[in-house]
Amino acid sequence: MSSELIVRLVGMVLMAIGGGILGSNLSNGLGQSAELLGSVFALVGALAGLITTPFLTTRPLERFRTTVAQISVQRMLSGVLGLVVGLLMAALVAYPLSLLPDPFGQYLPFLGALIFSYVGTAIFVLRQNDIANALRNRFSFSGTQRGKTTSENKILLDTSVIIDGRIADIARTGFVSGQMLVPSFVLNELQHIADSSDSLRRQRGRRGLDILDRMQKDTSVLFEITDLDVEGVREVDDKLVILGKQLNTAILTNDFNLNRVAELQGVRVLNINDLANAVKAVYIPGESLDVQVIQEGKEMSQGVGYLEDGTMVVIENGKSYLNQTIPVVVTKVLQTAAGRMIFSRPEKV
Repeated sequence: MSSELIVRLVGMVLMAIGGGILGSNLSNGLGQSAELLGSVFALVGALAGLITTPFLTTRPLERFRTTVAQISVQRMLSGVLGLVVGLLMAALVAYPLSLLPDPFGQYLPFLGALIFSYVGTAIFVLRQNDIANALRNRFSFSGTQRGKTTSENKILLDTSVIIDGRIADIARTGFVSGQMLVPSFVLNELQHIADSSDSLRRQRGRRGLDILDRMQKDTSVLFEITDLDVEGVREVDDKLVILGKQLNTAILTNDFNLNRVAELQGVRVLNINDLANAVKAVYIPGESLDVQVIQEGKEMSQGVGYLEDGTMVVIENGKSYLNQTIPVVVTKVLQTAAGRMIFSRPEKV
């Protein structure tokens, strides 16, 4: 039995009792039978209690809990600090205001407390990043300890980047300086993929879980599975973007669509594909390299091969060299959203 149903039943009983008592009391003045009027009011009260009780109890509490859960710790602490400062300022002016003639001396101290509390909270929340940076610089210590990282250098991991698997090796090299966070909803999505009836999806999900297990056991990697969540949102990508905004953290992904959506909403994105393209060997027109022609190209007589880093090499008139390794000369290098492509022609001996 759900908690909302229990609350409805309790509200129905209490409102029915209250309605019955009210109907009985009104029966004398209206000249009606106490039993009849009490029964009618009890039924109306029971119906009203059954319908309205959740809107007066559980629903507001649920909305409050959802709102609080979406507020970052930095924002909450800034608000509390602003409230304390506002109350201190209000206390300083309360005594002079109380000396004013009534009714000013009676009400202005209380009104001043409200105004100063609101202004202090608003200012500290608006400048929360500056306040956090000032406190961090004031109390920071030299050296880096595992697990002690600020929200600015924490990184949220996307499902796609975990399944990809390269993040484990990148993290071990030390190029990812921040602590990597995997929210519980990302872990749940991985588990759902691993339980899929489709064999390919099942293998991808299990690979992602294996990668997480490997990273968690690696003491050189700053990694944590957190129960942070965004209630009221179902899509994992939407939750990541909202969480990135709340925590002021970057999202590590190789999902092109998530990349675009996050950037449009002002969330910093680290794309592993961009990193992979950036560290690929750079070739300029006129350079020579050896490529194995493994398939035909889209155009007539074209051949296609791949370098060790996965870069596609399109070879003009390379169809006749299928399944052979030949020297080619680079004619053009094209950078696309999907990666880097090299156009070439067979080297003439």
